[in-house]
Amino acid sequence: MAILRSQEIRKMKPDERRKQLSDLIAELLRERALVSAGGAPENPGRSKELRRTIARIRTIINEDKKKPEGLV
Repeated sequence: MAILRSQEIRKMKPDERRKQLSDLIAELLRERALVSAGGAPENPGRSKELRRTIARIRTIINEDKKKPEGLV
């Protein structure tokens, strides 16, 4: 899955953001399970990228919650 930038995330619909968030969390869990089982990840930096992208999506979702209704 590609790493998303803030502009790309903001262009998504809220449902798409939630779907993307759940997919990224599932992928991060798979990465962590592989490492905890003693395996070596293909791309060691991938888990850091996933965590950052998850944080970006969560931040934008929280920003949207705090916006007043009239200022869309």
